[in-house]
Amino acid sequence: MKLFKYWGPAFFWMGLIFYFSARSRVAVSDVYLIQFTIFKTLHLIEYGILYVSLFRAFRNTNHDPDWQNRARAFILAVVYAATDEIHQVFTPTREGRIRDVFIDTIGISLAAVYLWKYLPQAPKKLKNLAKKLDIL
Repeated sequence: MKLFKYWGPAFFWMGLIFYFSARSRVAVSDVYLIQFTIFKTLHLIEYGILYVSLFRAFRNTNHDPDWQNRARAFILAVVYAATDEIHQVFTPTREGRIRDVFIDTIGISLAAVYLWKYLPQAPKKLKNLAKKLDIL
């Protein structure tokens, strides 16, 4: 039950990323810059969330130091980003791009820095929420 509680959200999120990357491209704007900005911002957010869910899973299912759990979550999230881009090569109207892996890695890095440096110093309500969610 503990494994499902902590790994379930991470696997669910990975499945959601896979599902959306398997779909044909959707246009949200005729203006390239607007569309690019929207989709790349989504990349940052979705992979930041993936990192947090992986870190939470590693942190709560082993007794290793947090730095090892952070490193594992980071590596696994980046590898997943790369495999997702490979998957998109085989999806009609999609294309895998190394640029997207770099953008995903930026999202992962921002989440990692936030959890490591800023969340421990956050306001009490936010820290309490993080503790309740087993992130801190």
